[in-house]
Amino acid sequence: KGFMKRFTTKASASHILIKGGAEAENKLEDLKVEIGNSPIKFAEYAAQYSECPSASSGGDLGEFGPGAMVAEFDKVVFNEDIGQVHGPIKTQFGYHLIFIRDRTD
Repeated sequence: KGFMKRFTTKASASHILIKGGAEAENKLEDLKVEIGNSPIKFAEYAAQYSECPSASSGGDLGEFGPGAMVAEFDKVVFNEDIGQVHGPIKTQFGYHLIFIRDRTD
C-alpha cells in the first residue's frame, strides 16, 4: 500500500523561505501572526519576504507527490491540516512557513 500511495497522493502548497538561523525563525514567527491563515496574505508576504524563486508566484510550489520535497517539508505537507499555515519548519535551506492548499490521498 505504501508503495502505491506514493503515486496517488498529491498536495499543493506554498511556502515562505528565509535563510539563516534564529533570526530567520523569529521573523517567520512574526509573519505567521500577521498572516493568520489567509491565503491572500500568505501570497503577499511570500512575494515580499521569501528567499525562494517561488516568491515571484506568491510562494506557490504547485502540486507534488511525496518525496519531491525535503523530508521535513513532506512531513508537514502530507500530515498536517489543510488551509492552515504551519511552521517555522527548519530544513537545509533555512526556515519555512508552509501553507497547505490541497491534498488528495
